[in-house]
This record gives sequence, C-alpha cells and structure tokens, in this order.
Amino acid sequence: MLIYKILRAPEWEDLQANGITVGAPVDIKDGFIHFSTAAQAGETAARHFQAAEGLMLVAVDAEKLGTELKWEPSRGGALFPHLYRTLALSDVVWYKPLPLGPNGHVFPKDMP
Repeated sequence: MLIYKILRAPEWEDLQANGITVGAPVDIKDGFIHFSTAAQAGETAARHFQAAEGLMLVAVDAEKLGTELKWEPSRGGALFPHLYRTLALSDVVWYKPLPLGPNGHVFPKDMP
C-alpha cells in the first residue's frame, strides 16, 4: 500500500540534498512524520496546504517502513500513518509536483 507525504520546497530540497528529512515543522513538533492514505491526501492538502504552491507529493510503500510506521487515530478517529524516524530518499517510490489549481491542489490522475 502506498502512503503519501506532501512536502513544501524546503523539506523536498532537504530530502534531495541530504538523502533524509525530518519533515515539516509540525512533524518535528509532533515527533513523527505525518503521512496520508490516498483517500486522506486531498483533505490533508485542503486543510494544511490550502494556498501553498511549489509542493511535491511523495509516495512511499507503507510495508517497507517496518515497525517504525504506526497507524494512529487523528481527524475524526480515522487512522493515519505516522513514521517515527526520518524519511529517507530511498523510501520514496515516486514523487510528482502537486500544483495548485483553481479548485485546490491537483493530484496525479494515476494516484489510486
């Protein structure tokens, strides 16, 4: 199963330059990297990245993250994937720009 992380330019640049990232300021504050499922990603973008441009959508294979990935309740009790370690570039299956369109962010058509 693929899970998704929306990265702002600084986090994406950090991941590319250093091969790892600790995530966004909210990830650092919370002590884990927030991810979303395909079904949750749209709401995550609308809630936390409403007018943000220059975003990158990163897909990661949840099974390959091992025991450091925990599924924990968040919005309305829904289970969200949280990674309790840095995100490595080697964890990334694919990445694509997440452009801002007239009605919000435009997710890739081939995203499940």
